Amino acid sequence: MDAMADTDTPTTTFPDGRTAVALAQGTWNMGDDRAARATELDALRAGIDAGLTAIDTAEMYGSGLSEELVGEAIAGRRDEVFLISKVLPSNASRRGTGEAARRSLARLGTDRLDLYLLHWRGSHPLADTVAAMQELVEEGLIRAWGVSNLDADDLDELAAIPGGAAAQTDQVLYNLAQRGPEHDVIPWARSRRMLVMAYSPLDQGRLATDPTLAALAEPLGVSAGQLALAWVVRQAP
Repeated sequence: MDAMADTDTPTTTFPDGRTAVALAQGTWNMGDDRAARATELDALRAGIDAGLTAIDTAEMYGSGLSEELVGEAIAGRRDEVFLISKVLPSNASRRGTGEAARRSLARLGTDRLDLYLLHWRGSHPLADTVAAMQELVEEGLIRAWGVSNLDADDLDELAAIPGGAAAQTDQVLYNLAQRGPEHDVIPWARSRRMLVMAYSPLDQGRLATDPTLAALAEPLGVSAGQLALAWVVRQAP
């Protein structure tokens, strides 16, 4: 799960003014086990029904199988969902970014992404990736774009590139046990009014069973996992 509903679920606002629910369904490790497919589809659909209408996937996850799973889960419900995917750094050249986006759209069974991220920094120049992202926006294939796993120095470089300021978010590893972004990325984002998305807010499930968190959560009438998620939503800009 990513931290990004019913009417009680908090929302977040991107720099371009669009809003999405502040908790997204993450799909890492989903889609590549055929025996689990029905269960995973049910989970994604139940999440949408519960208001978790932001879904985060990537071409890397299951080598595209996660995107195919998400596409099946949202069939007939595309307009309900804020859909996020990511391009691999090895594909993030000026030409390759567009080609990767089109492959992702085909697997997802949709004509547009709400947000498209550079998964992490690779060997292709950021300027080429930014130019490709701008072209995808102009073509209507993506609504907006952002980055993932970039540090503050990378973000400085991105901001200096023509068009780089259009990046909507930096998605980073951030939770109660992994607080490194507080030292650089989060202050940088706050100063530029960029949104930070936190992936693995439960530290791959470990925080959901943490005894210290459970003891703190019990008097509040919530679970350790709920407390950990609420903390991330409160912290991340």
